[in-house]
Amino acid sequence: MNYRYHCTIPAADGCNTLPVNPCRLLDFRLLKLTAGQSWTGESGDREILAVVLGGTANLTVAGHHFPQVGQRTDVFSGKPHSVYVPAGATIGVEAVTDLEIALPSAPSDLATDPYVIAPDQVASGRWGAANFGRTYHQILTEISQPDLPARRLIVGETYTPSGNWSTYPPHRHRVDDLPAEAAHEEMYYYRVNPPNGFGISRVYTDDGYEENVTIREHVMQMMPEGYHTVVSAPGYTTYFLWFLAGTQRTQGAREDANLAWVGQTVPTLRSLGL
Repeated sequence: MNYRYHCTIPAADGCNTLPVNPCRLLDFRLLKLTAGQSWTGESGDREILAVVLGGTANLTVAGHHFPQVGQRTDVFSGKPHSVYVPAGATIGVEAVTDLEIALPSAPSDLATDPYVIAPDQVASGRWGAANFGRTYHQILTEISQPDLPARRLIVGETYTPSGNWSTYPPHRHRVDDLPAEAAHEEMYYYRVNPPNGFGISRVYTDDGYEENVTIREHVMQMMPEGYHTVVSAPGYTTYFLWFLAGTQRTQGAREDANLAWVGQTVPTLRSLGL
């Protein structure tokens, strides 16, 4: 069953699309190929960031050839390779090994050449502290890669350890009120390690809507609005690819005022080594 803000994307061989999408700007496809298979597509009026989840591929984008893209075996095995695909481009993918590529996208009128983002260009670190500490990869953001052109997309990865919370305190991106808040849609694409595990995600809005979702392999959380937060079940690590799009690429999030005090404890917790 598909609910208001989540669904499970198919993970069959080929290019898989969302069965439902409440967002106006963001979209997502999951490309899965076995070694030796190929796929071709078009970006149309959208920009795409092809994030290699696992495996190695040869990509040709708008006549530019990018060989041997990807070095990790899965999302839990290091930083990603990614390829920025501008609007109006043809895309060719040849799987050198078994391959999974995430294809988040957003509308774009930016004229630029495609380019590769190598693992050593991906910023990493830790957000939060104690049982709401989590690690991140910033793949394509205005903070970590200000020289890489993009029209709308902001993309990264988060790893939530066993029993910990992410995006906590919960925050939203509803209105343009910088520097406090920027209007962005957001999506999370989830994986779990070990893959039979689970987590829980909560999305809620100011008008009283609430949705609590069981996170499993290939679950998509789609958030055109609302506060959101994620927790991993003890014994499991959850991963999510996060991507945003709005009228501009400056990030700004407003925390739930009832829980903002939790974020204020981070310096103290870190000083204690937590």
